Amino acid sequence: MKKDGHIHTPFCPHGTKDAFEEYIEKAIQLGFSEISFTEHAPLPEGFIDTTPDQDSGMKLEELEAYFEQINQLKPMYKDKIRINCGLEVDYVEGFEAQTKDFLNYYGHKLDDAVLSVHFLKHGDTYDCLDYSPNVFEKMIRQYGSIQHVYENYFRTLLKSIQSDLGPFKPKRIGHITLVRKFQKKFPMAHDYRSEILQILQAMKERGYELDYNGAGTSKPLCGETYPPKWVSEEAIKLQIPLVYGSDAHQVKELKQGYNALFV
Repeated sequence: MKKDGHIHTPFCPHGTKDAFEEYIEKAIQLGFSEISFTEHAPLPEGFIDTTPDQDSGMKLEELEAYFEQINQLKPMYKDKIRINCGLEVDYVEGFEAQTKDFLNYYGHKLDDAVLSVHFLKHGDTYDCLDYSPNVFEKMIRQYGSIQHVYENYFRTLLKSIQSDLGPFKPKRIGHITLVRKFQKKFPMAHDYRSEILQILQAMKERGYELDYNGAGTSKPLCGETYPPKWVSEEAIKLQIPLVYGSDAHQVKELKQGYNALFV
């Protein structure tokens, strides 16, 4: 089965307005037999988005329309491709209870989902680590070193895996080396092997899947998949399922990084 398990939609406030149908038709053309729309879920209640345009996730009042549109498309394409209704849920440290409440309320509507870390807590503040090189550089100054940023990212990622978010917690962990998005501008020699292996072991113990994400290949300051090859090889040794994700935010990004991952 050829699946893209991580696709965004016109409901993405920082994406494009490419129509659902365009994504679906292109996926069929590319030979996919299954796709998951995993739009950025609304951020936890009470959490203030730190990005300049506060556009990291959907608004809560848009959710029902999002679900309805996908569910209308499923039967239209059922003979050509399987379409899953999903979300990419942010793990935000300190907002576990709110995230659990959200999932308990909406989780029954989901066919698939991804749990990702974009925001890091540092003291009483939060930063979106992948927003821009400038924000990442500011984080390095605040933390005192790039090493401390990496350490906090992997600590938070492990905490997301270990957290109790209820029965509808996503079973796939998103782009686990996202902290390397700007690595060509802010190089890091240390590969954090022990931390990543600990994360993979925690995923294995809980029966989680790995988002095998090709988006980093198209990022000019990254140039590699999330995660890089050695991590995927370790995941395979542990029999952790790898699910390809284009992380497409526009139709032309479908299948991005696929060849780097599988060819």
